[in-house]
Amino acid sequence: MAVSKPIVNTSFTYETLEETLDIKPQGAKLHIGIPKETAFQENRIALTPESVGVLINNGHEVTMQHRAGEGSKYSDNDYSEAGARLVYEKEEVFKAPILVKSAPVIDEDIPLLQHNQTIISPIHISAMKSELLEKMMEKRITGLSFENLKDDSGAFPIVRSMSEIAGGAIMLIAGQYLGSANNGKGVLLGGISGIPPTKVIIIGAGVVGEFATRTALALGASVKVFDNNVYRLKRLQNNLGVRVWTSVLEPKILAKQLKSCEVAVGAISSELGRTPMLVTETMVAAMRPGSVIIDVSIDRGGCFETSRITSHQKPTYTVHDVIHYCVPNIASGFARTASQAISNILMPLLLDISEAGGFEEMVWHNFNLRHGIYLYKGHLTNFYLSQRFDLKFTDLNLLIASRR
Repeated sequence: MAVSKPIVNTSFTYETLEETLDIKPQGAKLHIGIPKETAFQENRIALTPESVGVLINNGHEVTMQHRAGEGSKYSDNDYSEAGARLVYEKEEVFKAPILVKSAPVIDEDIPLLQHNQTIISPIHISAMKSELLEKMMEKRITGLSFENLKDDSGAFPIVRSMSEIAGGAIMLIAGQYLGSANNGKGVLLGGISGIPPTKVIIIGAGVVGEFATRTALALGASVKVFDNNVYRLKRLQNNLGVRVWTSVLEPKILAKQLKSCEVAVGAISSELGRTPMLVTETMVAAMRPGSVIIDVSIDRGGCFETSRITSHQKPTYTVHDVIHYCVPNIASGFARTASQAISNILMPLLLDISEAGGFEEMVWHNFNLRHGIYLYKGHLTNFYLSQRFDLKFTDLNLLIASRR
Protein backbone atom coordinates (compact mmCIF):
# COMPACT_ATOMS: atom_id res chain seq x y z
CA MET A 1 0.00 0.00 0.00
CA ALA A 2 1.49 3.29 -1.12
CA VAL A 3 2.00 5.89 1.57
CA SER A 4 0.61 9.30 0.61
CA LYS A 5 3.18 12.03 0.67
CA PRO A 6 2.48 15.42 2.23
CA ILE A 7 1.52 18.06 -0.27
CA VAL A 8 3.74 21.11 -0.34
CA ASN A 9 2.47 23.98 -2.39
CA THR A 10 4.40 27.18 -3.13
CA SER A 11 1.19 29.14 -2.60
CA PHE A 12 1.23 28.22 1.14
CA THR A 13 2.71 30.73 3.53
CA TYR A 14 4.33 29.67 6.80
CA GLU A 15 4.56 32.23 9.63
CA THR A 16 5.76 31.82 13.19
CA LEU A 17 3.26 32.72 15.88
CA GLU A 18 4.14 35.60 18.18
CA GLU A 19 4.94 34.64 21.77
CA THR A 20 2.43 36.09 24.24
CA LEU A 21 4.20 37.57 27.23
CA ASP A 22 2.71 38.26 30.67
CA ILE A 23 2.58 42.06 30.64
CA LYS A 24 1.64 43.99 33.75
CA PRO A 25 -1.49 46.13 33.29
CA GLN A 26 -1.53 49.87 33.84
CA GLY A 27 -1.53 51.15 37.42
CA ALA A 28 -4.76 50.79 39.37
CA LYS A 29 -6.33 53.49 41.54
CA LEU A 30 -6.82 52.28 45.11
CA HIS A 31 -9.54 53.20 47.61
CA ILE A 32 -8.24 52.58 51.16
CA GLY A 33 -10.28 52.66 54.37
CA ILE A 34 -8.74 53.21 57.83
CA PRO A 35 -11.17 52.60 60.74
CA LYS A 36 -10.71 53.68 64.36
CA GLU A 37 -9.54 50.69 66.40
CA THR A 38 -11.60 49.68 69.43
CA ALA A 39 -9.49 46.63 70.32
CA PHE A 40 -8.03 46.44 73.83
CA GLN A 41 -4.87 48.57 74.26
CA GLU A 42 -4.47 49.27 70.53
CA ASN A 43 -3.14 52.81 70.02
CA ARG A 44 -1.32 52.36 66.73
CA ILE A 45 -2.53 53.39 63.28
CA ALA A 46 -1.33 51.63 60.14
CA LEU A 47 -0.79 54.75 57.98
CA THR A 48 0.58 58.08 59.20
CA PRO A 49 -0.58 61.44 57.72
CA GLU A 50 2.70 61.66 55.75
CA SER A 51 2.08 58.25 54.13
CA VAL A 52 -1.56 59.13 53.43
CA GLY A 53 -0.32 62.31 51.72
CA VAL A 54 1.97 60.27 49.44
CA LEU A 55 -0.91 57.94 48.51
CA ILE A 56 -3.27 60.86 47.80
CA ASN A 57 -0.62 62.57 45.65
CA ASN A 58 -0.34 59.38 43.63
CA GLY A 59 -4.03 59.55 42.77
CA HIS A 60 -5.44 57.18 45.39
CA GLU A 61 -8.41 57.72 47.71
CA VAL A 62 -8.21 57.36 51.50
CA THR A 63 -11.30 57.31 53.76
CA MET A 64 -10.67 57.61 57.49
CA GLN A 65 -12.86 57.37 60.54
CA HIS A 66 -13.07 60.37 62.86
CA ARG A 67 -10.33 60.30 65.57
CA ALA A 68 -8.71 57.15 64.13
CA GLY A 69 -5.22 58.52 64.75
CA GLU A 70 -5.65 59.95 68.24
CA GLY A 71 -4.00 56.95 69.96
CA SER A 72 -0.78 57.85 68.11
CA LYS A 73 -1.33 61.58 68.76
CA TYR A 74 -2.33 62.33 65.15
CA SER A 75 -5.31 64.67 64.81
CA ASP A 76 -8.11 64.63 62.23
CA ASN A 77 -6.68 67.89 60.95
CA ASP A 78 -3.34 66.18 60.20
CA TYR A 79 -5.13 63.67 57.98
CA SER A 80 -7.51 66.11 56.32
CA GLU A 81 -4.57 68.33 55.39
CA ALA A 82 -2.90 65.26 53.86
CA GLY A 83 -6.02 64.86 51.66
CA ALA A 84 -7.91 62.06 53.40
CA ARG A 85 -11.72 62.05 53.48
CA LEU A 86 -12.90 61.98 57.11
CA VAL A 87 -16.18 60.29 58.04
CA TYR A 88 -17.94 59.69 61.37
CA GLU A 89 -19.59 56.34 60.61
CA LYS A 90 -17.55 53.14 60.71
CA GLU A 91 -19.88 51.66 58.06
CA GLU A 92 -18.71 54.29 55.59
CA VAL A 93 -15.03 53.37 56.09
CA PHE A 94 -15.78 49.66 55.63
CA LYS A 95 -17.15 50.35 52.13
CA ALA A 96 -13.57 50.82 50.86
CA PRO A 97 -12.33 47.85 48.77
CA ILE A 98 -9.04 47.81 50.72
CA LEU A 99 -9.18 48.01 54.52
CA VAL A 100 -5.98 48.76 56.47
CA LYS A 101 -6.17 48.02 60.21
CA SER A 102 -3.63 48.07 63.04
CA ALA A 103 -5.62 45.47 65.06
CA PRO A 104 -7.13 42.12 64.02
CA VAL A 105 -10.67 41.83 62.66
CA ILE A 106 -13.09 41.41 65.58
CA ASP A 107 -16.67 40.08 65.81
CA GLU A 108 -18.17 43.60 65.61
CA ASP A 109 -16.43 44.14 62.23
CA ILE A 110 -17.94 41.08 60.50
CA PRO A 111 -21.38 42.55 59.59
CA LEU A 112 -19.64 45.60 58.10
CA LEU A 113 -17.27 43.66 55.82
CA GLN A 114 -17.97 43.82 52.09
CA HIS A 115 -17.88 40.82 49.74
CA ASN A 116 -14.51 40.40 47.97
CA GLN A 117 -12.86 42.97 50.27
CA THR A 118 -9.09 43.00 50.90
CA ILE A 119 -7.99 43.40 54.52
CA ILE A 120 -4.42 44.21 55.57
CA SER A 121 -4.07 43.74 59.35
CA PRO A 122 -2.49 41.64 62.10
CA ILE A 123 -4.24 38.33 62.83
CA HIS A 124 -2.81 37.26 66.23
CA ILE A 125 -2.95 33.53 65.43
CA SER A 126 -3.04 32.50 69.10
CA ALA A 127 -6.28 34.50 69.63
CA MET A 128 -7.93 33.70 66.28
CA LYS A 129 -11.40 32.09 66.44
CA SER A 130 -12.77 29.52 64.01
CA GLU A 131 -16.23 31.21 63.70
CA LEU A 132 -14.68 34.55 62.76
CA LEU A 133 -12.50 32.91 60.11
CA GLU A 134 -15.46 31.03 58.62
CA LYS A 135 -17.55 34.22 58.37
CA MET A 136 -14.68 35.95 56.55
CA MET A 137 -14.49 32.98 54.18
CA GLU A 138 -18.23 33.28 53.48
CA LYS A 139 -17.71 36.91 52.42
CA ARG A 140 -14.85 35.87 50.09
CA ILE A 141 -12.37 38.08 51.92
CA THR A 142 -8.71 38.34 50.90
CA GLY A 143 -6.60 38.71 54.04
CA LEU A 144 -2.97 39.82 54.31
CA SER A 145 -1.40 39.49 57.78
CA PHE A 146 1.27 41.76 59.30
CA GLU A 147 2.92 38.77 61.01
CA ASN A 148 3.63 36.75 57.85
CA LEU A 149 4.34 39.54 55.35
CA LYS A 150 7.86 39.11 53.93
CA ASP A 151 10.23 41.61 52.31
CA ASP A 152 12.81 41.06 49.55
CA SER A 153 15.35 39.71 52.06
CA GLY A 154 12.92 36.99 53.19
CA ALA A 155 12.52 38.62 56.64
CA PHE A 156 9.29 39.75 58.32
CA PRO A 157 9.63 43.57 58.37
CA ILE A 158 6.64 44.53 60.55
CA VAL A 159 7.34 41.84 63.16
CA ARG A 160 10.99 42.88 63.22
CA SER A 161 10.14 46.57 63.68
CA MET A 162 7.75 45.81 66.56
CA SER A 163 10.37 43.52 68.12
CA GLU A 164 13.01 46.26 67.84
CA ILE A 165 10.68 48.71 69.62
CA ALA A 166 9.86 46.17 72.36
CA GLY A 167 13.52 45.24 72.81
CA GLY A 168 14.63 48.84 73.17
CA ALA A 169 11.69 49.81 75.38
CA ILE A 170 11.91 47.05 77.98
CA MET A 171 15.23 48.24 79.38
CA LEU A 172 13.81 51.74 79.83
CA ILE A 173 10.77 50.17 81.54
CA ALA A 174 13.02 48.03 83.75
CA GLY A 175 15.01 51.11 84.79
CA GLN A 176 11.77 52.84 85.77
CA TYR A 177 10.55 49.96 87.98
CA LEU A 178 13.94 49.45 89.63
CA GLY A 179 13.59 52.96 91.08
CA SER A 180 12.53 53.60 94.68
CA ALA A 181 9.35 55.46 93.57
CA ASN A 182 7.94 52.19 92.16
CA ASN A 183 8.95 50.10 95.21
CA GLY A 184 11.85 48.67 93.24
CA LYS A 185 15.26 47.82 94.57
CA GLY A 186 16.31 51.47 94.34
CA VAL A 187 19.20 50.88 91.95
CA LEU A 188 20.15 52.76 88.79
CA LEU A 189 20.07 50.49 85.74
CA GLY A 190 23.65 50.42 84.53
CA GLY A 191 25.34 51.82 87.64
CA ILE A 192 28.06 54.46 87.92
CA SER A 193 31.83 54.59 88.45
CA GLY A 194 32.97 52.65 91.49
CA ILE A 195 29.72 50.66 91.80
CA PRO A 196 29.29 47.20 90.20
CA PRO A 197 26.96 47.34 87.17
CA THR A 198 23.36 46.17 87.33
CA LYS A 199 23.00 42.54 86.25
CA VAL A 200 20.51 41.75 83.46
CA ILE A 201 19.46 38.23 82.35
CA ILE A 202 17.87 37.92 78.89
CA ILE A 203 16.19 34.64 77.89
CA GLY A 204 16.02 34.54 74.08
CA ALA A 205 18.52 35.77 71.48
CA GLY A 206 16.05 36.80 68.76
CA VAL A 207 15.38 40.38 67.64
CA VAL A 208 13.79 41.37 70.99
CA GLY A 209 16.70 39.84 72.88
CA GLU A 210 19.25 41.53 70.62
CA PHE A 211 17.78 45.01 71.03
CA ALA A 212 17.29 44.53 74.76
CA THR A 213 20.98 43.54 74.98
CA ARG A 214 22.03 46.58 72.93
CA THR A 215 20.08 48.97 75.19
CA ALA A 216 21.27 47.31 78.41
CA LEU A 217 24.92 47.45 77.31
CA ALA A 218 24.51 51.10 76.25
CA LEU A 219 23.20 51.90 79.75
CA GLY A 220 26.23 50.19 81.28
CA ALA A 221 24.59 46.99 82.59
CA SER A 222 26.19 43.55 82.78
CA VAL A 223 24.24 41.28 80.39
CA LYS A 224 23.93 37.50 80.21
CA VAL A 225 21.93 35.90 77.38
CA PHE A 226 20.34 32.43 77.29
CA ASP A 227 19.01 30.61 74.21
CA ASN A 228 18.92 26.97 73.10
CA ASN A 229 19.69 27.96 69.51
CA VAL A 230 23.49 28.33 69.26
CA TYR A 231 23.17 29.94 65.81
CA ARG A 232 21.07 32.76 67.30
CA LEU A 233 23.65 33.26 70.06
CA LYS A 234 26.44 33.48 67.45
CA ARG A 235 24.37 35.91 65.36
CA LEU A 236 23.76 38.06 68.45
CA GLN A 237 27.51 38.22 69.16
CA ASN A 238 28.27 39.13 65.53
CA ASN A 239 25.52 41.75 65.26
CA LEU A 240 26.57 43.44 68.51
CA GLY A 241 30.25 43.39 67.64
CA VAL A 242 31.14 42.66 71.27
CA ARG A 243 31.46 39.43 73.23
CA VAL A 244 28.63 39.04 75.72
CA TRP A 245 28.14 36.20 78.20
CA THR A 246 25.96 33.54 76.54
CA SER A 247 24.68 30.10 77.49
CA VAL A 248 22.30 27.41 76.29
CA LEU A 249 19.20 26.97 78.47
CA GLU A 250 20.47 24.74 81.27
CA PRO A 251 18.12 24.96 84.31
CA LYS A 252 20.81 24.92 87.02
CA ILE A 253 22.89 27.65 85.34
CA LEU A 254 19.76 29.74 84.67
CA ALA A 255 18.53 29.39 88.29
CA LYS A 256 21.96 30.39 89.63
CA GLN A 257 22.12 33.52 87.44
CA LEU A 258 18.54 34.56 88.28
CA LYS A 259 19.38 34.52 92.02
CA SER A 260 21.81 37.41 91.62
CA CYS A 261 20.22 39.54 88.86
CA GLU A 262 18.26 42.80 89.09
CA VAL A 263 16.36 42.40 85.77
CA ALA A 264 15.14 39.21 84.05
CA VAL A 265 13.69 39.45 80.53
CA GLY A 266 11.63 36.70 78.85
CA ALA A 267 12.10 37.19 75.11
CA ILE A 268 11.85 33.62 73.89
CA SER A 269 9.97 33.13 70.62
CA SER A 270 7.74 30.29 69.48
CA GLU A 271 6.95 29.54 65.86
CA LEU A 272 3.64 27.86 66.67
CA GLY A 273 1.48 27.74 69.75
CA ARG A 274 2.54 28.51 73.31
CA THR A 275 6.04 29.56 74.40
CA PRO A 276 7.78 27.05 76.67
CA MET A 277 7.66 27.78 80.41
CA LEU A 278 11.36 28.03 81.30
CA VAL A 279 11.44 29.75 84.72
CA THR A 280 9.62 27.98 87.55
CA GLU A 281 7.99 29.67 90.55
CA THR A 282 10.77 28.23 92.73
CA MET A 283 13.37 30.08 90.60
CA VAL A 284 11.36 33.32 90.90
CA ALA A 285 11.04 32.91 94.69
CA ALA A 286 14.85 32.70 94.92
CA MET A 287 15.34 36.06 93.11
CA ARG A 288 16.33 39.20 94.99
CA PRO A 289 13.47 41.27 96.51
CA GLY A 290 12.75 44.36 94.39
CA SER A 291 14.13 42.84 91.18
CA VAL A 292 12.10 43.13 87.97
CA ILE A 293 10.75 40.50 85.55
CA ILE A 294 9.63 41.64 82.08
CA ASP A 295 7.92 38.84 80.13
CA VAL A 296 7.75 39.98 76.50
CA SER A 297 6.52 36.54 75.37
CA ILE A 298 3.33 36.87 77.49
CA ASP A 299 1.22 37.23 74.33
CA ARG A 300 1.99 33.54 73.67
CA GLY A 301 1.66 32.34 77.25
CA GLY A 302 4.89 33.66 78.77
CA CYS A 303 8.05 31.85 79.84
CA PHE A 304 7.85 32.56 83.61
CA GLU A 305 5.52 30.37 85.68
CA THR A 306 4.41 33.41 87.70
CA SER A 307 3.49 35.52 84.61
CA ARG A 308 -0.05 36.68 83.93
CA ILE A 309 -1.27 39.27 81.42
CA THR A 310 -1.39 42.92 82.57
CA SER A 311 -2.43 46.14 80.81
CA HIS A 312 -0.83 49.51 80.06
CA GLN A 313 -3.20 50.99 82.67
CA LYS A 314 -2.02 48.60 85.41
CA PRO A 315 1.19 47.10 84.05
CA THR A 316 2.75 45.46 87.12
CA TYR A 317 2.06 43.16 90.07
CA THR A 318 4.34 41.58 92.69
CA VAL A 319 4.94 37.89 93.41
CA HIS A 320 7.58 36.74 95.96
CA ASP A 321 8.68 40.41 96.27
CA VAL A 322 9.59 40.41 92.56
CA ILE A 323 7.95 43.05 90.31
CA HIS A 324 6.35 41.49 87.19
CA TYR A 325 5.68 43.54 84.03
CA CYS A 326 3.59 41.42 81.60
CA VAL A 327 1.98 43.78 79.06
CA PRO A 328 1.38 41.85 75.80
CA ASN A 329 1.50 44.73 73.32
CA ILE A 330 4.56 46.74 74.39
CA ALA A 331 4.93 48.44 70.99
CA SER A 332 1.45 49.99 71.38
CA GLY A 333 2.77 51.84 74.44
CA PHE A 334 5.07 53.69 72.03
CA ALA A 335 2.31 54.10 69.46
CA ARG A 336 3.69 56.94 67.38
CA THR A 337 7.04 55.23 66.72
CA ALA A 338 5.25 51.92 66.07
CA SER A 339 2.78 53.60 63.66
CA GLN A 340 5.63 55.19 61.71
CA ALA A 341 7.40 51.82 61.47
CA ILE A 342 4.28 50.04 60.16
CA SER A 343 3.47 52.90 57.79
CA ASN A 344 7.00 52.84 56.32
CA ILE A 345 6.34 49.25 55.20
CA LEU A 346 2.68 49.47 54.11
CA MET A 347 2.82 52.73 52.13
CA PRO A 348 5.45 51.48 49.61
CA LEU A 349 3.58 48.14 49.44
CA LEU A 350 0.31 49.89 48.52
CA LEU A 351 2.11 51.93 45.85
CA ASP A 352 3.59 48.69 44.44
CA ILE A 353 0.11 47.11 44.41
CA SER A 354 -1.17 50.10 42.45
CA GLU A 355 1.73 50.01 40.00
CA ALA A 356 1.23 46.27 39.45
CA GLY A 357 -2.39 46.91 38.44
CA GLY A 358 -4.15 45.86 41.64
CA PHE A 359 -3.86 43.31 44.43
CA GLU A 360 -4.50 40.25 42.23
CA GLU A 361 -1.79 41.25 39.77
CA MET A 362 0.65 41.99 42.60
CA VAL A 363 0.05 38.53 44.12
CA TRP A 364 0.84 36.95 40.74
CA HIS A 365 4.17 38.79 40.41
CA ASN A 366 5.32 38.98 44.06
CA PHE A 367 6.17 35.75 45.91
CA ASN A 368 6.94 37.52 49.21
CA LEU A 369 3.42 38.98 49.28
CA ARG A 370 1.96 35.48 48.87
CA HIS A 371 3.57 34.40 52.13
CA GLY A 372 1.48 36.95 54.06
CA ILE A 373 -1.88 35.89 52.59
CA TYR A 374 -3.97 33.68 54.87
CA LEU A 375 -7.26 34.10 52.94
CA TYR A 376 -7.61 34.51 49.18
CA LYS A 377 -11.11 35.28 47.89
CA GLY A 378 -12.57 33.24 50.74
CA HIS A 379 -10.18 30.28 50.39
CA LEU A 380 -8.05 29.47 53.45
CA THR A 381 -4.40 29.47 52.32
CA ASN A 382 -2.67 29.28 55.73
CA PHE A 383 -1.80 25.64 56.49
CA TYR A 384 -1.42 26.14 60.25
CA LEU A 385 -4.90 27.75 60.57
CA SER A 386 -6.46 24.97 58.49
CA GLN A 387 -4.89 22.31 60.73
CA ARG A 388 -5.83 24.09 63.93
CA PHE A 389 -9.50 24.65 63.05
CA ASP A 390 -9.95 21.62 60.77
CA LEU A 391 -10.90 23.81 57.79
CA LYS A 392 -10.20 23.11 54.12
CA PHE A 393 -6.74 24.26 53.00
CA THR A 394 -6.16 25.52 49.45
CA ASP A 395 -2.67 25.99 48.02
CA LEU A 396 -2.38 29.68 47.09
CA ASN A 397 0.01 29.06 44.17
CA LEU A 398 -2.43 26.64 42.54
CA LEU A 399 -5.32 29.00 43.23
CA ILE A 400 -3.58 31.93 41.54
CA ALA A 401 -2.42 29.83 38.57
CA SER A 402 -5.96 28.53 37.98
CA ARG A 403 -7.26 32.09 37.65
CA ARG A 404 -4.77 33.27 35.03
